Amino acid sequence: MKNRILAGAFAMMILASCGPKWQIQEADGYFLVTQKGGPTLGYTSAIILENNGYAFKDLNRNGVLDPYEDWRIEPLTRAKDLAGRLSIEEIAGLMLYSSHQSIPGDGSPIASYTGKTNHKAWDITDQQLQFLKEDNLRAILVTSVESPEVAARWNNEVQAYVEGLGQGIPVNNSSDPRNETSATAEYNAGSGGQISLWPMPLGLAATFDPELVKQFGDIASREYRALGIATALSPQIDLATEPRWTRFGGTFGEDPALDTDMARAYVDGFQTSEGGGWGPQSVNAMIKHWPSGGPEEGGRDAHFNYGKYAVYPGNNFKTQLKAFTEGAFALEGGTGRASAVMPYYTISYGIDPGGRQVGNNYSEYIIGDLLRGKYTYDGVVCTDWGVTHNNAAVESFDGKCWGMEQESIVQRHYQILKAGVDQFGGNNDKTPILEAYKLWAADYGEESARQRFEQSAVRLLLNSFRTGLFENAYTDPARAEEVVGKPEFMKAGFQAQLKSIVMVKNHNGVLPCHAERSEESHRPKVWFPKRFYPQTPGPFGLTMGPESHWDYPVSLKLLEKYYDLASTPQEADFALVFIEEPFHGEGYDVNDRKKGGNGYVPISLQYRPYKAEYARAVSLAGGDFREPSANRSYKGKTVKTYNEADLDLVLDTRKAMGSKPVIVVVSMSRPAVLAELEPYADAILLGFGVQNQALLDIVSGAAEPSGLLPMQMPADMKTVEEQLEDVPHDMRPLVDASGNAWDFGFGLNWSGVIRDGRTAKYVK
Repeated sequence: MKNRILAGAFAMMILASCGPKWQIQEADGYFLVTQKGGPTLGYTSAIILENNGYAFKDLNRNGVLDPYEDWRIEPLTRAKDLAGRLSIEEIAGLMLYSSHQSIPGDGSPIASYTGKTNHKAWDITDQQLQFLKEDNLRAILVTSVESPEVAARWNNEVQAYVEGLGQGIPVNNSSDPRNETSATAEYNAGSGGQISLWPMPLGLAATFDPELVKQFGDIASREYRALGIATALSPQIDLATEPRWTRFGGTFGEDPALDTDMARAYVDGFQTSEGGGWGPQSVNAMIKHWPSGGPEEGGRDAHFNYGKYAVYPGNNFKTQLKAFTEGAFALEGGTGRASAVMPYYTISYGIDPGGRQVGNNYSEYIIGDLLRGKYTYDGVVCTDWGVTHNNAAVESFDGKCWGMEQESIVQRHYQILKAGVDQFGGNNDKTPILEAYKLWAADYGEESARQRFEQSAVRLLLNSFRTGLFENAYTDPARAEEVVGKPEFMKAGFQAQLKSIVMVKNHNGVLPCHAERSEESHRPKVWFPKRFYPQTPGPFGLTMGPESHWDYPVSLKLLEKYYDLASTPQEADFALVFIEEPFHGEGYDVNDRKKGGNGYVPISLQYRPYKAEYARAVSLAGGDFREPSANRSYKGKTVKTYNEADLDLVLDTRKAMGSKPVIVVVSMSRPAVLAELEPYADAILLGFGVQNQALLDIVSGAAEPSGLLPMQMPADMKTVEEQLEDVPHDMRPLVDASGNAWDFGFGLNWSGVIRDGRTAKYVK
């Protein structure tokens, strides 16, 4: 096969010699090759090969068009060819997934820019140069970015750097969810933003509209690719059957059917390019967390040792898997399955028939027998972040090596590889992976070790080939500014927020409170009390954040766009009270331990102090070699909610307003016991990660509520304690003064209880 070679450095000097099917043009800091009947190529220093009139990148600079460089060959064959060319050191680098990287890197106390006194925001840090070159890392987790332009230019700097290294493997940048809004953000239909703003996943679930979620995925994927991001560390499709879990808001709720449909729609939206399959617009979806982190015992989260057990008192493990096996692994689009899976930190207690109690990332049963075996998943499996790091104490936020605490870091890597995992989240150093390779070779032989590493390499490379990164990993900074947060995307996100808001009470039809009343000469006057913001707790029993203070929860400037502000409750037409769901803590208190207790305390979902009279006397799972007892029960202990003042605010406002309407808006991220405030409110709206402006649009009647509860709202803490962590829909719901049960799928519009196609499909 005869190839014609064109060096990148001289490309612009000899454009006339380009082939009849392609031409080179200069972009913003890189070159683009456009060609008829072929993909666009982006490069800075690579050599361009011509073959049969088409252009290709000579990524390894050997003057030959190798199979992995030939975009005409299907991705799996290319991935296998390249994997076979890589050294073990290079494959070990592919198995790394970086720690969190902010752009620019100044936010990190260890970031440095040697030789750059006035570095640009998009310059690569010394630490990034290190793990890209010395450790061969090619998967970076991007956190905050200064702007779309900065993100795009940083991506281009990174891609240009790795283009000249080894086999020219591009970097696959990724992101945790980045389209969730802040309450104080304001929406203007004619302007854009830094990125489109959508409700939290629980809010998306409250729309009961998978097509809307697919639209979100399509829009977000376009924004991601414009930023230089090709992998989404989402969606979080854990079945949220434990109402106290602090990560409930990141899920699609507790219903298996709704969770399954939302998971499928989300992944289809992200992964499907124009044409119906993989392509340069696709974003790999890394679904999490296999096999669902929802059934945490007592609601304690597995980021901490004290929450490392998932329990199954209802023998409902199979239901926890449905969103994976029947949703994300059964897509309607042409990409087939989610391209990556992240197991959760938890020990799935009692599930391994062999009796081994280790975190899912280490489990040969959970990963090897189930995910790889029974469910035939052959995509990338990446650990959650920090699972191989040491854990210093039960309450410490460091390593999460559950069940493997007493093993070495190398042994942990080795066990994860034996389980069938491909990649190590939050690890920038290839050394322990290389040591694990030696252990495999010693136990099973060099050939087996090489084969096992190539297997992971193929899976990892495939996700970069299918998304077109090998052809063009560069992104146009100007286009990033244009695409990310463009007005039509902002509008779609705001409309989704409106659709996610749930009205659970509207006594005597007090809502909407129209901003204009034709029969009166003035706009309605609203009494809007300040809210008390408590100082929230941090790890190790310490406090964090700003000191306790009183403030308005909504900008008065924004509120005045809708209503006149009353100086006193007496002159107001109605009161509007914004509060947050009850919050106590994470279920562990070092002060309890210091006083002789076991450290375990209840997680309360009510505002008033709560005594756990109905909790289990003996925990289902528990114990750590550093704890004196395996019993993690908190029965009989009492806790206070940090924001009890929110309930007092509602009660005080009710007293001050007399018979005039009191409207309460609650910011939600999980179920809550609202029986304490419900009788004192004429109307109650629930917002799941939405802008205050969207809530005011509902209050004023500019939009009509249509959201439905994506979970049950419990009647009291007794039913919370008695429900089973792995079973959905097993609580007694609150029944309000109007006789409405706040159960899964309940919601009101201006006409009353919503009964439509959504409730017919999902509400039993």
